Amino acid sequence: MEEDAPGAESLDRAFMALADPVRRAMVARLSRGDATVNELAEPFAITKQAVSKHIHVLEHAGLVTRSRDAQRRPVHLDAAALERLTAWIDQYRLIAESRFRQLDQLLGASVSHHDQENTPAKKKEELK
Repeated sequence: MEEDAPGAESLDRAFMALADPVRRAMVARLSRGDATVNELAEPFAITKQAVSKHIHVLEHAGLVTRSRDAQRRPVHLDAAALERLTAWIDQYRLIAESRFRQLDQLLGASVSHHDQENTPAKKKEELK
């Protein structure tokens, strides 16, 4: 990643946060709706304190936010943050796809040219 690119530091934080499978699972769970720390902790054999630390990393990366609803403190997924990550990935995916299409065209033209040179009529002429 370019170091002077706008938002490079926030991209780094987001991708580092998503490098952990527990945090990815939390993001997947939050994609279905808000959840409390207890709800996020359910599928894992880790302490609620560890879950809170994972949530803090996701917050620091800008991927989730917390709010207060009476006694509840639900965690919310920031869909816009995920969209920024997707947009960053897509720009490079589109470049790669374009290069593969160019390569396919080049190889297709090469095969077509090779086939024209090796037609039965052409080979018959060469034998004479």
